[in-house]
Amino acid sequence: MKIGVTLRNMGPQSSREMLADGALAAERLGFDSIWITDHVAIPPDDAEGSGGRYTDPLSTLAWLGGLTRRIALATGVLILPYRAPLPTARQIATVQDLTGNRLLLGVGVGWMAAEFRALGVDRRQRGRLTDEMLEFLSECFAHEVVTRNGQPFIFAPRPPAPPVYVGGAAPQALGRALRFGHGWLPMARDPDSLAGDLTTFRELARGVGQTPGPVTVMTGLPLNDTARALDRARAYAALGIERLVCALRYDTPAQYLDGVERLAELRARLAAAGDDNT
Repeated sequence: MKIGVTLRNMGPQSSREMLADGALAAERLGFDSIWITDHVAIPPDDAEGSGGRYTDPLSTLAWLGGLTRRIALATGVLILPYRAPLPTARQIATVQDLTGNRLLLGVGVGWMAAEFRALGVDRRQRGRLTDEMLEFLSECFAHEVVTRNGQPFIFAPRPPAPPVYVGGAAPQALGRALRFGHGWLPMARDPDSLAGDLTTFRELARGVGQTPGPVTVMTGLPLNDTARALDRARAYAALGIERLVCALRYDTPAQYLDGVERLAELRARLAAAGDDNT
């Protein structure tokens, strides 16, 4: 089970110094990946904790890719119906190309009604728009010449397609992960809350003759209680999870460093026991 960690691209924690220091600390400590989120238009009455500040995920990962050398760079998740397909495909390909194929593309349909209103996008169409985007991305990474709106064009750079992890737990999200994704990206409170949906995902895959894709789970761990954190991480590993992404709460660089150091110690204990392969 690989271990990744979140990095806040929101609020005062998303200063260039904190983002850079956090990414470099996560890489120095040997984590598999860093994960950031996506919002584009936070309304004033829902800005607690962020002040409405979110850095753009693809731009942020491109910048962090120039500072780091090894660690994977991930969206958890990029909201596809917020974005125009062709420019977004070009951005994704550019980040993948210039970071040496380190992008992990977590995607989702979105939920915040205010953002859809600000963008002028019909929220009721978000599933269809997401599917269309995923189909288009597949076409772009598969072919040198792609046609959009009747116009052929060269899609370059065209690096290897990044793995796509479809977020969400609804039946639609599970089906979308099987149709379009490399794997599934659920959020989970604890291993027990994930087990049922994980069984459903694997049964759906077998029902259509597929091998279930890898699962990356975003969750929290009680890092102030090493024994409980170890038990929880081992329970996720027992479920066959490919990657655990630990969500960290922090306000200062020192708090982030403390969190990733505690997580690194937990990862080392898992590895010593043969429960981790990072």
